[in-house]
Amino acid sequence: MSEPRQGRAPQPPVYQAKAEFFRILGHPVRIRTLELLRDGERTVGDLQNALGLDSSGTSQHLGILRKHGVLESRRDGTSVYYRIKDPRTFQLLEVARQILTSQLTESQELLGQLADTASGDISLSRP
Repeated sequence: MSEPRQGRAPQPPVYQAKAEFFRILGHPVRIRTLELLRDGERTVGDLQNALGLDSSGTSQHLGILRKHGVLESRRDGTSVYYRIKDPRTFQLLEVARQILTSQLTESQELLGQLADTASGDISLSRP
């Protein structure tokens, strides 16, 4: 029988790329930004107001999303507009919402069962 290898084996690049993609999306401000862009492009100022961030924080998050190909931008005079690069991003957010809804529904059902046990619906016998 062989012994387990020490340390971690290097992961194939495809898994690293996927993990990086989810890491980029893994910030609440970035998720909110994507949801704000669901109805179309918006200016940096609009996004800043909706997010409740200062210009530095907003620019940082937008820059990360743009750098990693999630967002595109265009300039019109003094305004910069951002939009989602690939509309399938919205499908990803929708699937995540469905998964979370399912998990929370299951948790809510469990909480209901726990509440029923607290009110004495299930008797416990002691030896």
